[in-house]
Amino acid sequence: MYWIIFIGIAVISWIVQSRFKNKFKKYSETPLSSGLSGAEIAQKMLHENGIYDVKVLVANEGGLSDHYNPANKTVNLSNEVYYGRSVAAAAVAAHESGHAVQHATAYSWLQFRSAMVPVVSVASRLTSWVLIGGVLLMAFSGNPWILAVGVGALFLTTLFAFVTLPVEFDASGRALKWLESANITHSRDEHDGAKDALKWAAMTYVVAALSALVTLLYYAFILFGRRD
Repeated sequence: MYWIIFIGIAVISWIVQSRFKNKFKKYSETPLSSGLSGAEIAQKMLHENGIYDVKVLVANEGGLSDHYNPANKTVNLSNEVYYGRSVAAAAVAAHESGHAVQHATAYSWLQFRSAMVPVVSVASRLTSWVLIGGVLLMAFSGNPWILAVGVGALFLTTLFAFVTLPVEFDASGRALKWLESANITHSRDEHDGAKDALKWAAMTYVVAALSALVTLLYYAFILFGRRD
């Protein structure tokens, strides 16, 4: 039964990822009538929210590597977003600046997520090996403790995935509201395009969270002796 669920989640993930990439490509080819670049939009949104200590930089990781780093207060944009003058570039740049606004206003979900990062980074590195070792040890000796540690670590990474959801949805909401109020997306088509792009970006996080939950439940059922 669980393999059917895993396969289903994998298929859904592939569909969502493909849909997101297609949407991003489409809106990357849709010119922004305001003519502003992603870097200019990010900087403008920061300044209009009273934020002057956050730098807007070009990320070195390649496409779709856009992110906000609260540790050094930088909005990192990929080349296509930083230099782009498209609806997609506007949406992504404003979204990442939305995270900076969350940081500046002490948004509770972002604070909770940031506090989890050190622990989750350790847990995510150990989870796979501990789970595999735990399953083997339990199968041969019946000792559940290593697997229990792995399930605990997996629980933390799953919780992190779900905590990420309100952070991402809120950043997109802030971005869309500001893009409209600042008259960056002049037409309804531009605004709807930005909204569509961010919606599919958010869906990738939803699928990731559901995938993490299914994996957690699978190993939890093994641990408690309820595997089919």
